Amino acid sequence: MRIARRQQMNKTCRSVASFSLLALTVWLCGCSGVSVKGKWQDGAPRNQTYARLLSIGVSPDRDLRCAFESTFASQLRSESTTVISSCSQMNAKEPLTRENVERAAASVHADAVLTTRLVSMRTGQGEGNSNDMRGDSVYKADDFAYGAYGMPVTYVDFQTAPPLTSLTSSLHVVTKLYETRGARLIYTIDTITKSQEIDSTEATLVAITEPTADRLRRVGLIR
Repeated sequence: MRIARRQQMNKTCRSVASFSLLALTVWLCGCSGVSVKGKWQDGAPRNQTYARLLSIGVSPDRDLRCAFESTFASQLRSESTTVISSCSQMNAKEPLTRENVERAAASVHADAVLTTRLVSMRTGQGEGNSNDMRGDSVYKADDFAYGAYGMPVTYVDFQTAPPLTSLTSSLHVVTKLYETRGARLIYTIDTITKSQEIDSTEATLVAITEPTADRLRRVGLIR
């Protein structure tokens, strides 16, 4: 009976699909009660609106990165705002570096770059009431730092971890908006989710991107 229950759980809530920017899961089984907090960078102009954005999901998993960027773009686009996914401008063999980001931004005449990455993921295991900080595909930093445009520039290892059964998760995701002129950081958004059951990865992505896009509109960075 226990084996059958585990097999069913694995079928309905499969592997954690976590970005190095963010953990996005099918077996995460949920994000609701989202907290969104924004902060202006000291000295950043507060009367500037950006019209052409390059969106980047900072992840070693290209499939998830592209899925995130596509969903985020759908939340950001409007008659006044054009959003370009980095996946449409960078091939699978191009690493996420400042040079490649600047080339992609210049090729589409972007006036801002949006980068999103995972800060932390807290998961509760169904058996034993324990917590686990593991994801499935993440950058594990030996000497952690992010450089211009939020790109990883220090020593990092790409690691994977086996999936656990019966999990709930809380995600902390950070989105940063940079001007392409000088890679200047303008605004930072912390998005924190609380878990409850949902039935798709797409719903998880929307739960993260929708309130983040709304905050960018409310502070006037996009229209």
